Amino acid sequence: MSRIVIQNLFNREINSNAAHCKVIELIHENGIDWMHACGKKGRCTTCKIIVMSGSENLSPKTPAEEKFENLGRLKTNERLSCQAELISGEVVVRVAEINKFPHIEYSK
Repeated sequence: MSRIVIQNLFNREINSNAAHCKVIELIHENGIDWMHACGKKGRCTTCKIIVMSGSENLSPKTPAEEKFENLGRLKTNERLSCQAELISGEVVVRVAEINKFPHIEYSK
């Protein structure tokens, strides 16, 4: 069993038995709106997640993520949810302030 915990969405938990599933797909399958301006193709950073813990449970960074990190558009603890796959275990993430939707209530 794998789990994503979205800390600033009131610790919303997403549990999954699927292995190697994109983080954004798991989020969307659970009815949570999550920004993705480029259509989940790794061409922007609007779907980024801030990884608070469990980064070892995600797939290695993709070339797209490395490119954005080198350009200073992703910090070392940020991943693109459209690129990162949840391998197993738990990952705790946050929605970046810049990527929050106005129609969703967020917690601290």
